[in-house]
Amino acid sequence: MGYIRPSSRLEAIPPYLFSELDARRDQVSKMGMDIIDLGVGDPDLPAPKAVAEAAAKAVLDPASHSYPPYEGTSDLKKAIARYYKERFNVILDPDAEVLVLGGSKEGIAHLATALVDHDDVVLVPDPAYPVYEVWAKFCGGRVVHMPLLEKNGFFPDLSLLDKETCSKAKLLWLCYPNNPTTATASAADFKEALDFASRHNLVAANDNAYAEIQFKHSPTSILSLPDAKENAIEFGSFSKTFDMCGFRLGWAVGNHEVLDALKAVKKNTDSGVFTAVQEAGRIALEEHMDFANSLRVTYKERRDAIITEIAQAGLDFRIPDATFFIWIRVPAGMSSSEFSLRLLEETGVVVTPGNGFGPYGEGFFRISLTRDKKRLAEAGRKIRGFVRKITN
Repeated sequence: MGYIRPSSRLEAIPPYLFSELDARRDQVSKMGMDIIDLGVGDPDLPAPKAVAEAAAKAVLDPASHSYPPYEGTSDLKKAIARYYKERFNVILDPDAEVLVLGGSKEGIAHLATALVDHDDVVLVPDPAYPVYEVWAKFCGGRVVHMPLLEKNGFFPDLSLLDKETCSKAKLLWLCYPNNPTTATASAADFKEALDFASRHNLVAANDNAYAEIQFKHSPTSILSLPDAKENAIEFGSFSKTFDMCGFRLGWAVGNHEVLDALKAVKKNTDSGVFTAVQEAGRIALEEHMDFANSLRVTYKERRDAIITEIAQAGLDFRIPDATFFIWIRVPAGMSSSEFSLRLLEETGVVVTPGNGFGPYGEGFFRISLTRDKKRLAEAGRKIRGFVRKITN
């Protein structure tokens, strides 16, 4: 067979950041280096036992073996709506304003398919989770980066966007609590974004995967603001709240017209989420929010276990109030990639270079707190020793 050329759309997409990190980590590991992987945000703790047991029980139920409803089971959609009412005082219609996803990542990608035409502008924060930008480009959209600067609290300055960009914009991406910067958004920040979306008739989408991992403030939702559902939707994830990454379960909620468009894409690309997984999600939301509370305590303890070492290294960072990441400036005179690669090769500690999240991530690196306190403290000591070595 001759060479099969991929589509031009696929050729335009760069290698996925975290798969590249995994490959380099594996190469170093094969050379005998002890690896402490603080790169990918993959929780290391298991999901609640009762949630796994609920899934196992549902697997044995023949009723789970049929095709599930495309938009999600009625029971899970009602549980998500109840969660929003109890947590954020947001009223959702389970049938029209809640959509179950095979993980929030697939919904985030499919949103561009649902909304973005050729040359439509998609406003993407920079730095950011790569999927916002990659899938916008995959659908022919034109990405405009919104710098997230520390002086602005890592919230985009929407006033800097020119009139032509705003007139062509179709979608505004937000992510608060923020990956990778760990910043949180105030009600005033969300109102600014919603007012902007209303003025320019575009959709504001908030990726709220880290809603429950907040150390200083109560969890927030963009939908808690008045009239937010007129222009906004929000994504949620069982992965970060209940350590259910492998279950592949999430949701989108908010504006029913946007969800209808997203649902139409999904009906033509997948056949819904396995019913047994949805039952596990229902049990998690209805009976095990205490697990989310315990996770918050765990991540705060882990954060505190490493920040002393990082501070002693002389690195510049803000103590995170949310998420399970730390966003840190690299030492002067080094690029993000150079620092991260040398750190891996010389110490075995894996961190994510900030430029992998966009041009404005250059000069930073990200640490994930998804290892136990002992390993995090060890990683911190290795980082401190490495920084002192390269700066002396």
